[in-house]
Amino acid sequence: MFLIYGYSYRVTKVSVEGMINGNDPLPEFDDVIGMFVDGIKVCLVYLGYALVPIIIFMVFALVSSAIGGYGESVLMAFGSIITLLAIIGAYVMSMFGVANMANYDGALAKAFDIKEIIEIIQSVGVVRSVGAYIGLAIICTAIFMIVGLLLFFVFGFFGIITGTLGSYTAAGGIFIAGIILGYFLMLFIVSPYILIMQSRVAGLLYNLH
Repeated sequence: MFLIYGYSYRVTKVSVEGMINGNDPLPEFDDVIGMFVDGIKVCLVYLGYALVPIIIFMVFALVSSAIGGYGESVLMAFGSIITLLAIIGAYVMSMFGVANMANYDGALAKAFDIKEIIEIIQSVGVVRSVGAYIGLAIICTAIFMIVGLLLFFVFGFFGIITGTLGSYTAAGGIFIAGIILGYFLMLFIVSPYILIMQSRVAGLLYNLH
């Protein structure tokens, strides 16, 4: 996973250093140690920004549980909305943070330079930035759902046919094989390509400021 994130960071770096409308080639899959370290940095950035909505949700959960009754439901509903907005904000900030880190040759501190990142987002446009990443999240979710449904229908079909023929053990094996294959397909094929697309968008959007 660190290698995958490290490679996605290289894609962001190529995009940040390239032209907005250029046809930059994908970076080489080499210097595995350096790529592994970059992957750790990227994960630290994502984790750092993810802590904000997690803490917000935990605070609302603790306070609402202490209140109890009708007030607990109202406060948790309000807290859920605030947490959702914090998740969107953390997502946008983390993507710009990684791009800003790539722009400064991997300086991790630049990924958490909140003032500079906010200025970059304002320069690009808050609506454009948030809209781009919400759209990207929707596309990525749709890809995962489509691939998952296709695998479910394919292996489900063969499993049902096998079960109809009387071989329930084979049918169960087909279902299990489908789950295992689907897991590795998502992990090693779908996820890396989605990360590459996401990283490309992050770099190009960053270049608009």
